[in-house]
Order: sequence, then structure tokens, then C-alpha cells
Amino acid sequence: MDFQLSEEHEAFAESVRRFAQDRLAPGALDRAHSPHFPWDTARLIAEQGLLGIAFPEEDGGQGGTLMHAVLAIQEVALACPKSADIVQAGNFGPVRTFVEYATPEQKQRFLPDLLAGKKLVALGMSEPDAGSAVTELKTSARIEGDEVVINGSKVFSTHSPEAGLFLIYVRFAPGVGGIGSVLVERGTPGFQVGTPSAFMSGETWSQLYFEECRIPKKNILLGEGGFKKQISGFNVERLGNSARSLALGRHCFNIAREHALVRKQFGRALCEFQGIQWKFAEMKLKLESAQLLLYKAAMEGEHGLPSAQSTALAKLACNQAGWDVSNEALQVMGGMGYSQESIVEYCVRRTRGWMIAGGSIEMLKNRIAEGVFDRQFPQRAPKAA
Repeated sequence: MDFQLSEEHEAFAESVRRFAQDRLAPGALDRAHSPHFPWDTARLIAEQGLLGIAFPEEDGGQGGTLMHAVLAIQEVALACPKSADIVQAGNFGPVRTFVEYATPEQKQRFLPDLLAGKKLVALGMSEPDAGSAVTELKTSARIEGDEVVINGSKVFSTHSPEAGLFLIYVRFAPGVGGIGSVLVERGTPGFQVGTPSAFMSGETWSQLYFEECRIPKKNILLGEGGFKKQISGFNVERLGNSARSLALGRHCFNIAREHALVRKQFGRALCEFQGIQWKFAEMKLKLESAQLLLYKAAMEGEHGLPSAQSTALAKLACNQAGWDVSNEALQVMGGMGYSQESIVEYCVRRTRGWMIAGGSIEMLKNRIAEGVFDRQFPQRAPKAA
């Protein structure tokens, strides 16, 4: 069993590393503290071929693999954490679901701008009363002739303040089998993007409102019965979340390591204190353990889709490692780590959110337990007799 990256993967990671250090590392702190999407940087990253890495070449992608996309996110995050969000948005999440299931006409209309860093697609899945229990969604879609009429609302939609296209989960009929998805363009009559609200990370999201919003029927991505396909695509999205979590933790580890080598207290470098040494040993263990689970899940996706069990394990390990290591790195650096003069403080706030987004760590544990016992454990309250 080989635990090393292949020569081809190493060469790809090295090329991304050089680009990221040369072009993205300058200005990384300013980007982190800006609530706005860095469009100039997105176009630069697109020109480098880092959007659509694992998409087919006939769709405008690079024809690579999930491992290539994971490596790209990691290397970009180690230079500029905020820029890794761009790579994520151009490879995982709603854009991947779109590429997987869109019609040729839909791809022709939307994909060129998405892969050129000129437009963002946002996901509308969570609702005020349907977060982790996504199958409880109430946003409705009824077909009238050549149109689909949408009513409802969505919350916690990443990139919603600036997205031009929205992939919306809707209910065509009762039950799980009645769930599908549609594509709604910004500015469509009956569709309103609410006032932005701020996350702890400094990013913003807007509530999405649909009131008799009419879209052409050709904007249906997946009709009735499409829920399982959508969730399989969402399952892959967890690899991007995992890669960013882990990379930001490693970024903080590297910064704190340099700090511990040069910072002196009581006449000694911090790294000479056993208490600090143990912190770094524990951080290293968490990073390396989570890295193996992430690579295992990504390699499963080299010839198909990784299993839900593998992505759940990877995301749980990477979320926990990213949060624990960035938080411990801040502690090592003391006041400097807590200051916004250091990017470590931003990484702590950012990694905390990923323990909720894309499947909370509690839901991941439920999924893993189902795999352990080879049975399902429904979370819904039993129906009254």
C-alpha cells in the first residue's frame, strides 16, 4: 500500500503551489477581511485552469480527478485561505451538481461564465424549518404549461449576495420522491434576494424569497425523484469542505511553528518549552490522520463517486482537525494570534463554520454509526398512532 502521492499528482500540486505563492499569497490578509467575493482573483484562478478541474473537457473542464481538485484547494489555501473558496465554488457544491445533471442547453447558457470566474452559482437548500432535516423543505414548484411557479424561502445560501444563478431545491409533490431542483437567475420577477446578514467568519448570506416566481420549464435541473441524485452530488461537496478545513489548520500550524521558533519568553524560544512541544505533537497527529482519510475518500472518487461513509469520516476528521489545530495555533501565538494582524484569527473563525455547513459533525456521526451497525437510525419522531 502506497501512502505517497503519485509523481503526476506531486507535479500538479507543485505547479499550483508556485502559482499560489507567487500570485495569491500577496494580499491574502486583506482578502480574508473583505466580505466581498474577489472577482479579480476568481478570473486569475480561472485562467490558471483551476475551475472545473474534475469536469469533462467537453463541458469546458480540465478532465482531471477529484484528487486534483482536492490538491488544488489545499495548495491555494496554504497561500491564501480566502482564495480557496473560489476553487471550492468552481469545483464542488452546486456547480458540480449542475455539471452532472444539466442538459446541453443549460450548460451552454450558464457554464462558460461559471468556469471563467465571471459568475457564481449559489445553492438554495436550507429553509427556516428545514436545516439538517432537508427533506422537510416546503418551497413548492408547480408546473403550469411551459412554466414552473415557485413559492417559498431559503436561508444560509453561500455566495447568495453576489451569485447570478441559484440552484434551488423545491418540492414538486409530497414525500421525498417529490423533491427536485430548478435553476433561477437573479432578477427573475417574483424572486427577491434579501438584505445580507453576517456570519461569524465575516462572510454574508441573504435569505431568498420566492412569491409566484415564474421560470421557464427548461430551467428544471432535476424533476420529481431527483433528490437522491442531488444528495449524491452534495456528498462529494464534502471533500471540498474537508480540504479547506484541513488546509487552514495546516496553514495556522505552519505560522505558529515559525512563531515558536523565533519568539522568546523567559530567555528561551517557545519551542523549548515541553508544554508547547506537546501542543505541536498533538496538532501534527490530527493533521496527518485527517489527511489520510481525506485522500482515501478522494481516491475512491478517481473512478466514480466516493462512498457516503468515506466522505463522512473525512469531513468529520478534517473539520475537527482544522478547528482544533487553528485554535491551538492561536493559543500558541497569544495576543498576536488573536489579533486581526494575523490570518490565524480568521482561520479560527472560518474553520468553526465548516463544522456546521455541508452536514454538521453531529449528522456525520449519525451517518458513520449507520455504517458501523449496517442499519439506519431515523431521526424523525415516530408518528402518533
